[in-house]
Amino acid sequence: MRERQQLEDAIAGITQLTRTLDDSVELIAMGEEEGDAAIVEEAENAIRGLKAEIDKRQIDMLLSGEADANDTYLEVHAGAGGTESQDWASMLLRMYTRWAGQHGMKVEVMEVHDGEEAGIKSATILVKGHNAYGMLKTESGVHRLVRISPYDSNARRHTSFASIWVYPVVDDNIEVAVTEADVRIDTYRASGAGGQHVNTTDSAVRITHIATGIVVQCQAERSQHKNRAAAWAMLRARLYEEELKKREEAANETAASKTDIGWGHQIRSYVLQPYQLVKDLRTGVENTDPQGVLNGDLDAFMEAALALRVHGGGETVEDID
Repeated sequence: MRERQQLEDAIAGITQLTRTLDDSVELIAMGEEEGDAAIVEEAENAIRGLKAEIDKRQIDMLLSGEADANDTYLEVHAGAGGTESQDWASMLLRMYTRWAGQHGMKVEVMEVHDGEEAGIKSATILVKGHNAYGMLKTESGVHRLVRISPYDSNARRHTSFASIWVYPVVDDNIEVAVTEADVRIDTYRASGAGGQHVNTTDSAVRITHIATGIVVQCQAERSQHKNRAAAWAMLRARLYEEELKKREEAANETAASKTDIGWGHQIRSYVLQPYQLVKDLRTGVENTDPQGVLNGDLDAFMEAALALRVHGGGETVEDID
């Protein structure tokens, strides 16, 4: 029923766009025939007004993968560099949380490992909303920050790295075969705030998939049973994401080099000093307002990266018309 509703909405939207375009073209022809410049101008403005809706439909076209509409997990991991990189990881976590909020999506924190002095070593969040995975999947990779470090008494410029990993929530329509014999399950005490119960019982759960080495962990709940169930869901999602990645690489070996996901593959630079610039190294998209980007203004980067995946080139959404 959900798929049917989405298809009906898409068809109705295209039908309305076509009708408005046809009516406007007829008005222009009539206005030119009658020498009525006002009618021509009104119709031309109506056609220009279609651009925003067409752009939105283009993005929907790019989000046609089998899991694109699903909710998604997003992991943040600080790179080498201690406090500076851990602070950068917390900035990225805030950036994606703000992006999700701006798009009406909900965010649940699955687990957080705080840094010793500031920031975080790692964190996993669950982003719930239509096309959450489809939009965020292009953010997987290494993100670089260049700034004057607030933790350096000599006010020197530092370069920090943090990685993002995105994988979809597996819904009931997708089966992933994995049994307890395929994994190792460990329990441990959760870290951070949460009260006496959290810190004194082995409620946190870590599951390691032996064949692939994939590790997931959850400490969001006070109950070990709930954390175990959430960790199993995360593991199935990670395994499914691995399968999607293999399919994509097999289908397009040329594009695979551009879409590889992994530590050491830098996708975007955020420069706060000595100039202000955020640049995506895959698409060439730039933004001279880093604070706006860090506050969640990511759509232009995501749309261009989606177009790159679909078309295998460096076009932005505006170029593909």
